[in-house]
Amino acid sequence: MNKLIALIATLGITVCAQASELTVVSYNLRYENDWDAEAGNGWKQRYPHATDQLHFIRPDVFGTQELKSGQINDILQSMPQYSYIGVAREDGKEDGEYAAIFYNRDKIKLVDSGNFWISETPERPSKGWDGQCTRICTWGHFETPDGKPFYYFNMHMDHVGIVARREGGKLIVDKIKEIAGDNATVLLSGDFNVDQSSEVYDVFATSEILADTYENAKYRFAPNGTFNSFNPANTTSSRIDHIFTSPNVTVDRYGILTDMYWEEETDAEERKGNDAPLEIDLKERPLRTISDHYPVVVYLEF
Repeated sequence: MNKLIALIATLGITVCAQASELTVVSYNLRYENDWDAEAGNGWKQRYPHATDQLHFIRPDVFGTQELKSGQINDILQSMPQYSYIGVAREDGKEDGEYAAIFYNRDKIKLVDSGNFWISETPERPSKGWDGQCTRICTWGHFETPDGKPFYYFNMHMDHVGIVARREGGKLIVDKIKEIAGDNATVLLSGDFNVDQSSEVYDVFATSEILADTYENAKYRFAPNGTFNSFNPANTTSSRIDHIFTSPNVTVDRYGILTDMYWEEETDAEERKGNDAPLEIDLKERPLRTISDHYPVVVYLEF
């Protein structure tokens, strides 16, 4: 009897000690504009594929870059189990691009949230240093289903300003320390606009509070870098979209998902495949990427 009680107690401890699992995505989904639509890469063509892809991944939380308010509403309509936090960068309300964070309300609890601008005046909408655009970072304090707290920061750094990226990186690290404190579990995602060889990347990688999930992953699927410029044939080793975590977080899997879709039906001639059943008819149609960036997906335990 005593052995049975000891066994039950041991199993209970084991269950309680299991790690929280979290699926996280960083996705620059490209803002909606007329010239993309004229080139065949319009948001209306892309977003059904984007939400199908996200439904398949089933992220607990995901950070987006470049979305505008109308695009956010499209995602919420297609993914009603998710809510979001964030404000637009130009006025702190709805004007301009967001660095929005979406979270699955059925699994993740929002405790607190906020925003700061990547500039010398982070408390208000502003451009920083030599940056070309106003840039913003959104953060949320969340809890996992078993009550474990974590902080998630999501941002988009400037694509032109060298000083803005370097000083902005330092600001973000300082803000993480200020908002999350010393011992919190932290996630940071975004379009950093620098790859893994940059000194700005090193600001985060050598901060001692953050570690690159690409480097720490047990298993990795990264057949390409993260930017494609809307051309499925483009290849690069540069990763400019990153997900960092606290060093104590276990990264089980890391992926850069190069999913694509085909253009709508065309008048292309049907043909048969080599060594394939006669019932199969093939048509060749142009490939399209879902955005000009590929999403980064990580499966975490902490």
